[in-house]
This record gives sequence, C-alpha cells and structure tokens, in this order.
Amino acid sequence: MTKLSVNINKIATLRNARGGNIPNLLNAAKDTERFGAHGITVHPRPDERHITYNDVRELKQVIKTEFNIEGNPREKKFVNLVLEVKPQQVTLVPDAQGQLTSNHGWDTLKNKEYLKEIILLFKSKGIRTSVFVDASVRMIEGAKETGTDRIELYTEDYARKYDANKEQAIAPFRRAAQCATELGLGINAGHDLNLDNLKFFRQQIPHLLEVSIGHALISDALYFGLENTVQMYLRQLK
Repeated sequence: MTKLSVNINKIATLRNARGGNIPNLLNAAKDTERFGAHGITVHPRPDERHITYNDVRELKQVIKTEFNIEGNPREKKFVNLVLEVKPQQVTLVPDAQGQLTSNHGWDTLKNKEYLKEIILLFKSKGIRTSVFVDASVRMIEGAKETGTDRIELYTEDYARKYDANKEQAIAPFRRAAQCATELGLGINAGHDLNLDNLKFFRQQIPHLLEVSIGHALISDALYFGLENTVQMYLRQLK
C-alpha cells in the first residue's frame, strides 16, 4: 500500500493566525497518526509563518510513525535543524525565500554537484533523502546522479489537467515513474493531490511508495472531521 504522510502546515497556519496554542499542533499530529496516517510531513520556512523551527523539535519527540521534513537546503538554518532532529526522511525542495508554496522541482542537472554534497551530508547521518522534481525523465536521470534515495514527483501539473483529460495529465508521470523505477529510485509524490484525483494517480503509478498531502486533506477535514478524512484518503490508496 502507498503510504500517506499528512502535511500539517495548515494546522500551524490556523494556530498562528490567532496566537496561542489552538489548535494544538502536537495533539493534531498524534491524532493524525492514531487515525491511520503513516507519517507526518512539515515544511518549515525561514519566516516561520506556519511551522516554526521549535515545532519541528517538539514534533520529533511525539511522532511515532515516519517524520518527513521538507525544505530548501540552501538555507543553513534548515540544514542545521535537519541534522539536529534527524527525521526519517528529508525532502529537498528548491523554494525561494518568501515563496507562497512550492511551484517547481529541482533542475538536477544544473544543481547536481550541490545536491550530491548536501545529500551525502544527510545520508551520512542516516537520514533518507528525497529530491522534489518535475515529471521529466532528464531531471530524474539527473537525480539519480546526485545519490538521492528517492524522488518526489511534483504533481500540480497533473492535478491542474486532471478534470479536462486525466489520461493526458498522467502520461508524463507514468514515463517519469518508469524511469525512476528502472534507475532504482524510490517514488514519492505530492502537491494538489486530493480525493478526486488521488486514486487514479495511485493506480497509474507503479511502485508509488508515499504521497504527502496537506492543504486538500486539512481543508476536507473542516467538513468531514480529521479522523474521517484521514480514512477517506487511505481508502484512495488501497
């Protein structure tokens, strides 16, 4: 079964909008695990507008499943945090400072030497690495040369085109996944996956190990409740 890692950034956004500790981020993470999620994802940004660096440290103490930290390793503060916390997985994302949300993958050819260096550092500490990439065979071939364990397919383009023509939308992701599998790379995916498009994506992408879903899942939880929503997403992955 493809694993579900729930990104809880939006819960922190809601908390930060008012100050204080409502909703309680740590309790939300523990409940999300208890409701069946296979992991927790966070993406701390330099401005700490949602997940704070201290949140990451506190979450490490309570998470019993897999902890996945996303971020741009060009931020020294981020690298130091990952090395301190030692999550099971770090996902490298090429976000610019102040960027609203992730909107592109790495150019693994232009950034190959840098990625090789930072991936070697994380792997030397026993942290599994994943590189955020577009559904491009060339970028996946470049990712292989960096030494990463996995790639995470950036799925916004699939989600945007899904309603108009799902076969056309999935085609480049099928090719990308086949390339990754042939190269021995694990496959994760994330961004704009939701209850409408997740099942088809999972069915069409062999060897999909993990999806990371935040915005859509937390939004659905406002209507369906967190426990029910986690179960709904898990059913899409079976």
